[in-house]
Amino acid sequence: MPYLPLILFAGFYLFATVAWALPPLVGAAYLVTSLTCFVAYALDKSAARTKAWRTPELTLLALGLAGGWPGGLLAQQWLRHKTAKASFQWKFQLTVALNLALFVWLSRQFGESRV
Repeated sequence: MPYLPLILFAGFYLFATVAWALPPLVGAAYLVTSLTCFVAYALDKSAARTKAWRTPELTLLALGLAGGWPGGLLAQQWLRHKTAKASFQWKFQLTVALNLALFVWLSRQFGESRV
């Protein structure tokens, strides 16, 4: 079930959009950050293959924490990158949980309740 977090996030994002009048800019920010994160993973995967300079794990984790985790998750699955490294995976999952908690808190704080 590697895509379960994405499915749950999409459902909650739809709920937040309806219930709290989430502005479209939030979705755009997640999209841009996710694309950036996906590209960072792809560049790191390419660098790993050619033994070139690698993207620091902290950078990948920071991009995920900033909202790019959907792109990071897709990159991990589609590119088969960073999926077997347990020390990275638990940190990645922590950044996803922190981002989601922040998303919920900010959505409730700044959204206009419609429910």
